[in-house]
Amino acid sequence: MKDKYPAYVNWETFEKVQAILRDNRSDYLRVKGRGVPRDGAALLHGITWCGECGHKMVVRYKGGSQYVCNHLRQQHDVPECQCLRAAPIDHQVAAAFLEAVAPAEIEALAKARKMRRRADDALRHAQEQQIQRLRYKVSLAERQFNRVDPDNRLVAAELERRWEEALLELRQAEETLKGKTDASLREPLGIDSRLRAKVVALGTRLPAVWVDRATPREHRKALLRCLIDKVIMRRGARDRAEVRIVWRGGATTELAVMLPVNGLAALPRQDEMERRICELASKGVYDDEIARILTTEGHRSPRRVDGVLLSTVRGVRLRHRIKTARQRSRWPKVEGRLSVTDLAARLRIPPKWIYTQLRRGKLLTFSDPAGRYLFPDEEKATQAIRKLREHSIDHIDLREDQPHEEGYCYG
Repeated sequence: MKDKYPAYVNWETFEKVQAILRDNRSDYLRVKGRGVPRDGAALLHGITWCGECGHKMVVRYKGGSQYVCNHLRQQHDVPECQCLRAAPIDHQVAAAFLEAVAPAEIEALAKARKMRRRADDALRHAQEQQIQRLRYKVSLAERQFNRVDPDNRLVAAELERRWEEALLELRQAEETLKGKTDASLREPLGIDSRLRAKVVALGTRLPAVWVDRATPREHRKALLRCLIDKVIMRRGARDRAEVRIVWRGGATTELAVMLPVNGLAALPRQDEMERRICELASKGVYDDEIARILTTEGHRSPRRVDGVLLSTVRGVRLRHRIKTARQRSRWPKVEGRLSVTDLAARLRIPPKWIYTQLRRGKLLTFSDPAGRYLFPDEEKATQAIRKLREHSIDHIDLREDQPHEEGYCYG
């Protein structure tokens, strides 16, 4: 009871504590509270609202984190309004939050406030000049009324009417200026320099703190709630959600979030992507290169939101029965050098014979750091290997540290 008994805390602190307790309640249907941040995979738990029906959304973890609007289902036994995957939405909202607290954004906010204050000062100066003009108009109307002959009632009535109109216009202008002046006085002049320095320092450290595995999930949710009041979302298409972030203070940010889908047919550009895969595969382009090209062109796999998977390309290609040449080994080609496979193809001999001669020590060559045998791409070297194949020579050394007057050491 206020002012009845000695208080442990002042009344303002008591009201703040009560507001926090009300906000932390999880009785969504009755109080619509945000709820206290809890340990769960969904970052926006408690601050999500449905963009279709306007009711508060809940989190469902069965089958993966999802934001579900089931208010109408619980109250009227109708199907769920909408259900959206939480992971891609959380990622986009977190990126927008980190961008908002970046030092550049804070400096831009400070500059914007200064520009707004200058504009307000210019407008106030113009209004003050307008009031001075209206005061002169009132004074002129008063003098004209006082100088008129009282016997001339029509002229006196008209001058009195003009005087009253000028007084009313002056009073309205003064009230408007007073209201704007009071509002500007209530508004803080700006961020204190020391506080701004602390916020800038926090903005530089926050990304590292955010991705640190030691940071609990409830701490990340509490950080989001410092700036975000609510997040309104609705499904714009099968693979896209329209998300609106409502920041503390009323500002909003619109996001278009790509969502994973169950199948290739659910993608809006599915036909275009299939035609592109068939076109590139018919030209002999390998699957991994096709996946890279499609990713740069803006396509994506059904279960991914940021690119095309190799398995997606291979599945489409095989469904259309398009075969491609066997892809090269994972080893990159070295300029001026031949691998065992390249040498065997050039000499038209089995690769097994080359490995046998290498193992017996009759064919010596150098290898790269990965252990792959490489041969000089020169006619002298291939001729020497032909002689070894024909038993004209007993051994050959193609290593560069064994020079010979004919190019290589053999015998």
